[in-house]
Amino acid sequence: MMHRSLLAVAFLCFALAPLGAAARLGAGDVQKGVASYYHDSLHGRTTASGAPYNKTAMTAAHKSLPLGTKVRVTEAATGRSIVVKINDRGPFVKGRIIDLSRRAARKLGMEHKGLARVRVEVLSLPARRGRS
Repeated sequence: MMHRSLLAVAFLCFALAPLGAAARLGAGDVQKGVASYYHDSLHGRTTASGAPYNKTAMTAAHKSLPLGTKVRVTEAATGRSIVVKINDRGPFVKGRIIDLSRRAARKLGMEHKGLARVRVEVLSLPARRGRS
């Protein structure tokens, strides 16, 4: 029982830590780092947004950007870029900043490499609910 409680606390600390950074990000902000993409075995599983992961959609996971944010991902080596919508949380591997869908990885030209150095530019944040 103690082990489960510690895991739950550790997960919450890890999952909630980056949320403060999300409030400071806005359109035009840029992050640089490594991108990866979802394994096909995750196709159909529920994402943090509540929608099922669709490997053919132009979506991605990010640790702290608000769900619904649109970002441009540019592969550093080739200059090729795509636009994706953030609909999940992750990646949860040190050093990686974004997890792309299979289709997004293919369009970016990184499908066979698995990882790529990228530039992630925030294009738009979702509208805040409850405001008029």
